[in-house]
Amino acid sequence: MPIPASWSPRLLSLLRIVAGLGFLQHGVSKYFGVPPFPAPLTPLLYVAGALELVGGALILIGLFTRPVAFVLSGMSAVAYFMVHAPKSFFPAQNMGEAAMLYCFVFLYLAAAGAGPWSIDAMRARS
Repeated sequence: MPIPASWSPRLLSLLRIVAGLGFLQHGVSKYFGVPPFPAPLTPLLYVAGALELVGGALILIGLFTRPVAFVLSGMSAVAYFMVHAPKSFFPAQNMGEAAMLYCFVFLYLAAAGAGPWSIDAMRARS
């Protein structure tokens, strides 16, 4: 039995929450070493880590979702093309699958919004 279409708004919220948690984890790894980040931090990685921490937290709670998701989508595209694409054309080989997926998940969230389980939705109701 397929999932009813009436669940779409809640699944949008769930997608946002899971993507926010995953992205937040990347920032926690860079800044707090949990789990340990495998490379020394450069100035560009400090900026990426800050965007992952702050942006991931905002996406997680659903606050300013559209503009934050748009910025994070761009950041993920830059990460893919700067770090992963030079290694190989194929995402499975260049280890860029996560960056590629985050880019398009965040682009979708920038267009679709946060969903009903979000601070954005609470603010819109009041």
